[in-house]
Amino acid sequence: MREEGHILVTGGAGFIGSHLVERLLVDGNRVVVIDDVSTGSLENLERVQGDSKLTVIESKVSQCSELGSLVADARFVFHLAAAVGVELILRKPVESLRTNLDETEAVLQAAAARKTPILLASTSEVYGKSDKEEFSESDDLLIGPPTLVRWSYACSKLMDEFLALSFMKENGVPVIVARLFNTVGPRQSGEFGMVLPRFIEAGRRREQIRVFGDGRQTRCFCHVRDTVEALVRLMNCERARGEVVNIGNSNEIAIRELARKVNEACGSDSPIELVPYSEAYGPGFEDMLRRRPDISRLRELTGFAPSISLDEIIKEMALADTEETAN
Repeated sequence: MREEGHILVTGGAGFIGSHLVERLLVDGNRVVVIDDVSTGSLENLERVQGDSKLTVIESKVSQCSELGSLVADARFVFHLAAAVGVELILRKPVESLRTNLDETEAVLQAAAARKTPILLASTSEVYGKSDKEEFSESDDLLIGPPTLVRWSYACSKLMDEFLALSFMKENGVPVIVARLFNTVGPRQSGEFGMVLPRFIEAGRRREQIRVFGDGRQTRCFCHVRDTVEALVRLMNCERARGEVVNIGNSNEIAIRELARKVNEACGSDSPIELVPYSEAYGPGFEDMLRRRPDISRLRELTGFAPSISLDEIIKEMALADTEETAN
């Protein structure tokens, strides 16, 4: 019976995926993870590795021989497997595009057989070069030119959205598209350019905190626990199927101010260095001055809005890093 089936999480060994897996297990679900650990790590699942309700398959989603049966027998699929991080996209654009497009198509094709419901994790990057004060799901999207690799990630994730919603229209696959804004928290790595763990690592080591651009660009940071709560509530919301939904905290902060807060939380006097985008990412790189979500649709559908403050997030991440270093 579908009601007794497992929940499948692709990318479940990643930062967000591993926190989601923990939450689903706590709620009493059987969970299957498919992850090739190219950007995630099995260490992220250490806390739950002995749980009898968890099965972990180390494989690319599209190359998993059991994908068809795993999706068909699932009562819900969270598709989180994707290329992540600006630095990875710039370094390996072809691989990143193929990862985002091929893996999503494979999951959707598998879901079509029994109309397994899917939540597709998308990104705020799809809003592109819009200069609006806050982004809502019905906004027109303005993407930069194809000569700038930086925009390839946004285009691939937007294509994922179109593909998912087309599968819903043509094949009856129940789909939810969740556009995630900057999600942060314990276990997030700065390896692929994620700003907050990168700042915290520098502050903890009393090294220069490198702020790209002039530091006046603003972002909103959502704790991974809030993101996971939103994802679980969307899974359980029938009205969300067929919808595109922003997930993020709507409180903004300038990146230079973020660096100052990290210094304060780490008890550090690390110098804050402004680094031109051209030096960090190469010539022609474009960034957005603001990226603030309108979360009224999330609130209306689920009754939930992220609320964990940035100060709490920074303190928790700085403390977690300190404890890991001491062990």
